Amino acid sequence: MTLPTTAGAARADLAALVASSADLIATLQDAGGAYPASPTFSAYAGYSWFRDGAFIADAMSAYGRAESAERFFDWCAGVLESRRDDIGAITAAARTGAPFADSAMLPTRFTFDGRAGDDEWWDFQLDGYGTWLWALAEHARRHGADAARWAPAIALTVDYLASSWQRPCFDWWEEHAEHVHVSTLGCIAAGLRAAASLGVLDDDGAALAAAAAADVEGFMVRRGVAEGHLSKWVGSTAVDASLAAIVGVMDVVPAASELGAGTIAAIERDLTVDGGVHRFVGDTYFGGGQWPLLSCFLGLAHARAGDADRARELLDWAAGTAGADGSMPEQVERHLLDPSRVDEWVARWGPSADPLLWSHAMLVRLAVALDGAPESAPAPQESAR
Repeated sequence: MTLPTTAGAARADLAALVASSADLIATLQDAGGAYPASPTFSAYAGYSWFRDGAFIADAMSAYGRAESAERFFDWCAGVLESRRDDIGAITAAARTGAPFADSAMLPTRFTFDGRAGDDEWWDFQLDGYGTWLWALAEHARRHGADAARWAPAIALTVDYLASSWQRPCFDWWEEHAEHVHVSTLGCIAAGLRAAASLGVLDDDGAALAAAAAADVEGFMVRRGVAEGHLSKWVGSTAVDASLAAIVGVMDVVPAASELGAGTIAAIERDLTVDGGVHRFVGDTYFGGGQWPLLSCFLGLAHARAGDADRARELLDWAAGTAGADGSMPEQVERHLLDPSRVDEWVARWGPSADPLLWSHAMLVRLAVALDGAPESAPAPQESAR
């Protein structure tokens, strides 16, 4: 069937935005493999997160940019292997019942050359270490890549997560370190499950990964559910938009299951206005705007549940946040939860991040889920660094 002219033009515009998003990511990727969170935002510039980067790598892999994704995985592996002794000490301490303090755990973000950085951050976050394992396994499945080259780093990550997953830590948003967050548990479960399936660990390592994944998933379902949906943290009845990843692209809880459907419905009810998704009720960061990347995560959950029409609506909304130059922001101010809190953040760090590579990546990922990857993805551009 031939699309009407306006619809056809809109699809062409979307395809162009998706292609330019992949190009932007490839251009800004550091020569060493790290993806910058944002090249210009003062609080993010010069840093790469395992979480953001893993989702970016998954999008690039899905779009056909395998080389870009593998350079990021190489970078992650280098960061982890350089901390082999630290990880060994952390896991040994946990086994003795005297775990290290939060400040001695692995950071959540690193400079492009793999250092922890000098400025203070809300650093102890476990989700990114599970997410990189999941993204790596997805890439290996998708492209037939041999994951053996990353086996030492995979084994180190499994040891770290298996010893630490029950600990409270900061969530995706660098908040509430006193809680065990359900989206964090989901990312850890996805990563451990993926590591066990890759076939590159020895028997003991594979058994540890599989057993820990089962423990995390069981705990999550027993303790991380409220009112028919996954909860923001253990003991909460609220929902967080990050949970869309757990029932969507990561498929820890099937989107079409009763729990998956309940989680999607709760995010739609409590956090979504039109096609824009807030992080959580009560968010005040830059006034608590709507995040394009979260619209894409929710779209991926709907797509997994079989509702392609709603997924398409969410994709179109996210694409509509792009500026005239195609740059996609971290969040937009179309529906703020607390407009009075914008100025304090601008005074602290300047305007909200734009571009945010994670936003571009999730647009790419949802577009691929709905329309497929291009038959011949353009060759990645050389890094400018």
